[in-house]
Amino acid sequence: MPYGDRDQYGARSSSVSATRRPKSTFEVEVPRSHSYPYYQPPRQFPRHLHGPVPETPVIYEEGRRPTAAATFLRWFIDGFKRDPDAQLTITKSTPFLDRTEFDFAGAAAATANSPLKRRLQGRHLQMIAIGGSIGTGLFVGSGKSLSTGGPASVLIAFLLVGVMIYATVHALGEMAVLFPVAGSFSAYSTRFLDPAWGFAMGWNYALQWLVVFPLEIVAASVTVSYWNHSTPLSPAVWVTIFYLFIFAINLFGVRGYGEAEFIFSIVKVVAVVGYIILGIVLNVAGGPDGSYIGGKYWRDPGAFNHGIKGLCSCFVNAAFAFTGTELVGLAAAEATNPRKSLPTAVKQVFWRIALFYIIALTMVGLLVPYTDSHLLQATSDATSTESTASPFVISITNASITGLDSVMNAVIMVSVLSVGNSAIYGSSRTLAALAEQNQAPRFLAYIDRRGRPIFAVLVAFAAGMLCFLAASSHRDEAFTWMIAISGLSAIMTWSSICLAHIRFRRGWLAQGHSLDELTFRSQPGVIGSYIGLVFNMLVLIAQFWIGMFPIDLPENSLKGHIQNWFSVYLAAPIVLIFYVPYKIWFRTSIVRAKDMDLKTGRRDLDLGDLISEEREEREQWPAWKKFYKIFC
Repeated sequence: MPYGDRDQYGARSSSVSATRRPKSTFEVEVPRSHSYPYYQPPRQFPRHLHGPVPETPVIYEEGRRPTAAATFLRWFIDGFKRDPDAQLTITKSTPFLDRTEFDFAGAAAATANSPLKRRLQGRHLQMIAIGGSIGTGLFVGSGKSLSTGGPASVLIAFLLVGVMIYATVHALGEMAVLFPVAGSFSAYSTRFLDPAWGFAMGWNYALQWLVVFPLEIVAASVTVSYWNHSTPLSPAVWVTIFYLFIFAINLFGVRGYGEAEFIFSIVKVVAVVGYIILGIVLNVAGGPDGSYIGGKYWRDPGAFNHGIKGLCSCFVNAAFAFTGTELVGLAAAEATNPRKSLPTAVKQVFWRIALFYIIALTMVGLLVPYTDSHLLQATSDATSTESTASPFVISITNASITGLDSVMNAVIMVSVLSVGNSAIYGSSRTLAALAEQNQAPRFLAYIDRRGRPIFAVLVAFAAGMLCFLAASSHRDEAFTWMIAISGLSAIMTWSSICLAHIRFRRGWLAQGHSLDELTFRSQPGVIGSYIGLVFNMLVLIAQFWIGMFPIDLPENSLKGHIQNWFSVYLAAPIVLIFYVPYKIWFRTSIVRAKDMDLKTGRRDLDLGDLISEEREEREQWPAWKKFYKIFC
């Protein structure tokens, strides 16, 4: 196109007919943001030369151009307007509670064409997979597992749950690479299992993160008290600071989340690796007192505590520590190239399990006896998140190493904020995906020009205001029931992922496809999904038993047993409350293998030749590279 009708800034003159401009960004392969009519300085290569042509730059009266502050303000305000592309993807839909047959095609198309921005790079996904959700579950909650079951029970529980997570994440990765759609696993449950079950799993997952966010904010404020004994401030002050900090991060959209998690995860990775090295040194007589520890604490007081019941209690705490691993699949819808970056991120979950959990907790069990009075006990209240109860901090303090305990406390605070940030991301994206499938109020599907589901984010932050209960006299009761809501949510989510993968494989083969057509194939395969499903069921059974007959019950009566059961098993009735009425109202049925939609949402439909070329290239790799690519 000739540029004779453009001014010195590369913009068209007002005389150019608007009919010559593209009607939508679907006609070009560039972001809509390239068409913003903002002033650009002279001699700068115009951003829009390879995209839609903007209007003439805004010029005020008397030829004055807007100031930088005015331009930024306009850019900031315009960012909250609806994404122009979103208006093209929204179709007429029935009201949320209209009693009609579920629209499979409409739901699949809505999640596949979500206007979320694809700005997460490979490095973001890798760090999210490696250390994205490591928080109080590992650094503090593992101390409760240690005091309840002993070091051997901790390792057995985390190892078995780690195997379950490994199979689950690979199953999720296989589906997410093929279908990088909004909502991820809740959308897969709707598409491959039952719309009613997808509805229940979506709301279950959203509620899990909605209640985790205020809990993590309170935990972050509690960690500050480690340095603030002399002149303690009100918890509400630190709660407000951390609340606004996470709010500011999420104003930058998915790129802000990705960059924040990248930095947070690096801090956690360095801290855990450093602790493992320190633990080895301390164990072999490298501490200030020069005493050899070895396996002393495994002999006295012992490797197990409370027998089989203590082991079952550790399963629940281990599941809580692994919560958030599935976020890498949820982020696939906003990845620039999930076919390349997601398989690498999924494989690195192995290192997260082996390095951060198994090896780190082995060192914790060798350095801290389960009888240590500073550890969280089985009867500790819901808000017992003091970093002084962290076995990581306790082991450093027992070694009389000055300063490192404060460093580890700072790492715990960063980890807690990281989980809070992930909570906003997980809840807002799930709510937006539910709304796009007409399974939540429609306003939650609003996506602005920055790719933010802004109303869903605001709902998450509104729920986060429960963190101000930290200054209330009833905080223990409130937080106990909030934890009860999220306690088993992750187990049910992982079970649903494994079951959806089993059903997806059955539908894939029933419709004439072969496994060679899959861009990424789960390493443990469908057998791994069966193993993961069985392990998830065993954890649910173990938690049911522990809920009814706990190790230590303050009120040993029928009322006490019932109250304790609901405090640890409340998520199960909540899932049924979502599932049963929806199934009755919409009269949904289980999706048959031959009726599954295996086309909508596939970002690349013609990959046969490309996959063949990549496999031929892999066959020529040396043996060491083939082995390396199994885990990375």
